[in-house]
Amino acid sequence: MPAPLGTHSPKLAEVRALLTKRGREEARRFTFEGATLLAEALESGAPPEELYATQAAWDGLGALRDRLACPVFIVDARAAGRLSDLETPPGIVAVAKTRLHPPGAVLAGGSPALLLAGVGDPGNAGTLLRSAEIFGFGTVIFGSGGVEPYNPKVVRGSMGAIFRLMLGVASPAELDEAARQHGYAVIAADRTGEPLANFPFGERPIVAIGNERRGTAGWLARTDRTVAIPQTGRGESLNAAVAGSIVMYEFARCQARS
Repeated sequence: MPAPLGTHSPKLAEVRALLTKRGREEARRFTFEGATLLAEALESGAPPEELYATQAAWDGLGALRDRLACPVFIVDARAAGRLSDLETPPGIVAVAKTRLHPPGAVLAGGSPALLLAGVGDPGNAGTLLRSAEIFGFGTVIFGSGGVEPYNPKVVRGSMGAIFRLMLGVASPAELDEAARQHGYAVIAADRTGEPLANFPFGERPIVAIGNERRGTAGWLARTDRTVAIPQTGRGESLNAAVAGSIVMYEFARCQARS
């Protein structure tokens, strides 16, 4: 049964600290909000450790309530708002463990991998996670110096993919060592690369999508090949999330033909 929690409870301060990068890293926990992400977490086998909800939000969860095995705390609307980074809080905040692995562990399985090589925008990162899952990239590595994997905007933008993907964090040197060890080819998206149509991705690609302004230059320690998306219009460059999604789609298309 849900337990009421006072507005001055130390537990609320602990959860609020998870709104910061430092707090998430120290506790190895993160928060996500709303019934939609809660349902995604439960269906993905990644249930929360705790749930904080207003009485109205809890009553509105319906059948989801029966699937929760974690402690549930009822808080007032003001307290719930302090746990949220949204302008209109949904009144449901879940706390879960982060699941990050070293690059050698995430590449050991040999599946196609996406590398965020300095991607800084959390909205782009969340969309890239979503596309990675859709197009068969079960592994995503966040490059050091870029956006943090469990930034709330990344979590929301992933639309649940973050609960199902194998996530890692790596420096350029760590990524390079793990790629060599497990036989991966590092493929950077760059306008000077080979045309995307019929590009030879190989069996173990790491598709690297770079910073929104600088690309992958300055982050990657090594690149095996580069791939370019043909442009027929005058635009300077594609959004990182759009570019990465197009490249991953083409990889999936090639895989389906082979």
